[in-house]
Amino acid sequence: MNFASDNAYGVSPEIIEALAAVNAGAVGSYGGDETTARLGEKMSEVFEKDVAVFPVPSGTGSNALSLSTMVPSFGAVLCHEEAHINVDECGAVELYCGGCKLIGLAGTGAKLTAEGLTERLAGFVRGDHDPRRSAVSITQATELGTVYSVEEITAIGDLCKENGMRLHMDGARFANALVSLGCTPAEMTWKAGVDALSFGVTKNGGMITDAVVFFDSALAEDFDRRRLQGGHLIAKGRYASAQVLAYLEDDLWLDNARHANSLAAKLSARLAAVEGVRLHTKTQANEVFAVLPPHVHQALQDAGAIYHCWPPNQNSGPVPAVPGEVLARLVLSFGTAEADADQFIEAAIGAS
Repeated sequence: MNFASDNAYGVSPEIIEALAAVNAGAVGSYGGDETTARLGEKMSEVFEKDVAVFPVPSGTGSNALSLSTMVPSFGAVLCHEEAHINVDECGAVELYCGGCKLIGLAGTGAKLTAEGLTERLAGFVRGDHDPRRSAVSITQATELGTVYSVEEITAIGDLCKENGMRLHMDGARFANALVSLGCTPAEMTWKAGVDALSFGVTKNGGMITDAVVFFDSALAEDFDRRRLQGGHLIAKGRYASAQVLAYLEDDLWLDNARHANSLAAKLSARLAAVEGVRLHTKTQANEVFAVLPPHVHQALQDAGAIYHCWPPNQNSGPVPAVPGEVLARLVLSFGTAEADADQFIEAAIGAS
């Protein structure tokens, strides 16, 4: 019963097969191969627009490198205070941007709002003594498993345009958010004002690759050099591209996300019926945040359940944990067995 992370599980068999298929023979290196060319065509098809796509080994690299194209060393990135770039990436964005400033804002469900951003932007009153308002970064799905609606993204995108700022989306769980909303990739990104996307693969069945997708071709200029300078250009690029291509073909990425989301919805509904358990936030993708009484938490630990105890933030969850309770983060994966979710519920019910 491992619910610690969607990174805890392995790789989709289809992606393993794709890696084996590109392993034979000699091809161009550093992305100069047919598989990488096909990936560019496939991504443009998926997003209904000519896009520039650059595979990179990690989501952290994808976030930091993409933001570095939008934000100067004297610029500012507005994000949620719990955003991965703000609390989990060891200053990578600041490093790759050459010293930019991240400004974390509060928001229920780990989401920013156009209203909250407007209020914060009004505080830039010191002229050249303030960092330049350069970009907003939103996470889809968020660190609390919530999902921005297309209307919410569009409102933030419009605000960015009005203020001469760029909009970046950290899409580590992009597929999970997409199937939750039931919209198209285009509707959730560039049509809503997103300029660049960190396209997550690893958490949803990939091995070692994510990708940067630019919807504005101007941002892609010199990105090859930026990626190389940052140590994220993969010499045998066909292996990275093959992973992303296999992920997209035959809707593997959507099928994997549907499985994870479906199990999360099931686990969430059954946990909410357990005496003493409360949901911290509404389950919208593949993460469940539940407030557990200490005896339920102990029973689950004794049963062998693995999950993270999340630090409670009174600003972000509509149902906070009180002292003595445990805020548990349960992540459902493409590889999670339904029997594990059932066993978890049985252990929780047995403790109540």
